[in-house]
Amino acid sequence: MQRTAKATSERVDVVKRAKALLAVRAGRPYTKAAQEVGYKSGDSISQLVKRFNQQGLAALLIAPGRGRKQTYTSEQRARIMAEVQRKPDREKDGTATWSLETLERALRKDALPQISATTIGEVLHESGYAFGKTRTWCPTGTALRVRKTGTVKVEDPKAQEKKP
Repeated sequence: MQRTAKATSERVDVVKRAKALLAVRAGRPYTKAAQEVGYKSGDSISQLVKRFNQQGLAALLIAPGRGRKQTYTSEQRARIMAEVQRKPDREKDGTATWSLETLERALRKDALPQISATTIGEVLHESGYAFGKTRTWCPTGTALRVRKTGTVKVEDPKAQEKKP
């Protein structure tokens, strides 16, 4: 635990918990230990000590299920993807190609009144879409090229290998 408290490569929250436990072990009251590491009250330290007594060093880590929950359900995410794949209507949508802002406006009208462009971008990125040079969202590995004979859809066979 002393190594963890001194580690510069460790997560900050883990280091804080380790320092708090070491302070309690040294005999400091919970409130004093909380002040030393930057917690607001001694209650959080007492809960940490209780968790440490039950779980050992695992108490330093974030418990499973913590963190921000997904705001939008899988059905709502599917609705976003359906809207992206729909060709925009110039009259109704006011655009010939989708941008995050025009997608946001279209989705707010019909299905998701609180959606933001950032959320739309995250959903598209998770689904394998990338913002290309044409400034529109398209599936990664595909591009529309204008040729003398007309527009051609070009696909990169190594697109899946290039994805992170």
